[in-house]
Amino acid sequence: MTKSELIARLAEANPHLYQRDVERIVTTIFDEIAVALARGDRVELRGFGAFSVKRREARQGRNPRTGEQVAVTEKAVPFFKTGKQLRERLNNAS
Repeated sequence: MTKSELIARLAEANPHLYQRDVERIVTTIFDEIAVALARGDRVELRGFGAFSVKRREARQGRNPRTGEQVAVTEKAVPFFKTGKQLRERLNNAS
């Protein structure tokens, strides 16, 4: 599901809201999650999961085409861990 599909479904499920308002709400939620992760905070949505940032240390990588060693710098990577309720829902959906 894309962001626009999510907005359309939410607008359809909530006919008392304008689609532009639903779009603003969804965008604000995603932006706030991104800002919190950029600050290094953890974002937990009970029953759904938790977003956090993990650090990958600098290392020596290898160019697969030439085999030459390449320095890979340290980087921050977003990480998502599913919540218990979401895992149960996915595993019992069949």
